[in-house]
Amino acid sequence: MIKFRNTMGTVNMTNDYFAGLVNAAAQSCYGVAAMAPSSTADNIKSLVLGEHFQQKGVRVTSENGKLVIDLHIKVSYGLNIAAIVKSISHKVRYIVEDATGLSVARVNVAVDDIITD
Repeated sequence: MIKFRNTMGTVNMTNDYFAGLVNAAAQSCYGVAAMAPSSTADNIKSLVLGEHFQQKGVRVTSENGKLVIDLHIKVSYGLNIAAIVKSISHKVRYIVEDATGLSVARVNVAVDDIITD
């Protein structure tokens, strides 16, 4: 749960909201084939909940009042991985800051797999 205060009071946002927001932003970037499970827990959730659940490959934490976003992705073969990672990092930061008004300290992107079509 992410909490922040503004002039109107305290706002609480669930991790599911952030995971869905980040997941949608990342998957809309060119070259991202899929989200990759980031832990054993994600692998188990994939088996139980199906392949597509919001928190797959996404971890959002708070550090000194700013968000830290960790992503695990699979990319398409033959594309410039550095360009994909840079694009995802910028887009996710922009979308999260625009949608929530919170500052993003950093976006860490891990490329876990390369998929050939």
